[in-house]
Amino acid sequence: MNFTVAIDGPAAAGKGTLARALAAHFGFAYLDTGLLYRAVGAGVLAGGTPIAVARALDPADLENDALRTQAVADAASQVAVIPEVRAALVAFQRDFARRDGGVVLDGRDIGTVICPDAAVKLFVTASPDVRAERRYLELVARGITADRTAILAEVLARDARDQDRATAPLVAAADATLIDTSDLSAEAAARQAIAVVETRRL
Repeated sequence: MNFTVAIDGPAAAGKGTLARALAAHFGFAYLDTGLLYRAVGAGVLAGGTPIAVARALDPADLENDALRTQAVADAASQVAVIPEVRAALVAFQRDFARRDGGVVLDGRDIGTVICPDAAVKLFVTASPDVRAERRYLELVARGITADRTAILAEVLARDARDQDRATAPLVAAADATLIDTSDLSAEAAARQAIAVVETRRL
């Protein structure tokens, strides 16, 4: 039996942490859709062509620490504007969502575009200041020098791009459950999400 959990929300809201917690709790498969374009970018840097790489993408390609580098991020932003690449990655996500058993996907347009019929839709958000602080602390923990003001500006700019883009803008699905993590620990947010999923699985 298929059971899909769609999680959307802005950058650094905690949706990835929440998605992994749900997948672990229920034994569901998990797809971090944000890594898809990075995987295509990495494939292009390795000599492939964007469309061919996107169409041949395999889940194993996402298990690569090199996807977190700035060079890959830059390549990802370049391939993301190619319609054929987006079409291939939409197909990849929908195919993943059809797996037997439960699946959790997180991204920007899962509940609105990729899986509009998902059994559970969550929209995870937090204030820009909180999200910027989380990003700052994450960078500092990795030994990277960071500036809080600059990071907040980047968060706000990313929000504007995501919300104002013509194709699949970031917006909560009408039937999504909102989880604001501004004042929640990761554990508390997970408890809320688990309760929602359990209700829908009855």
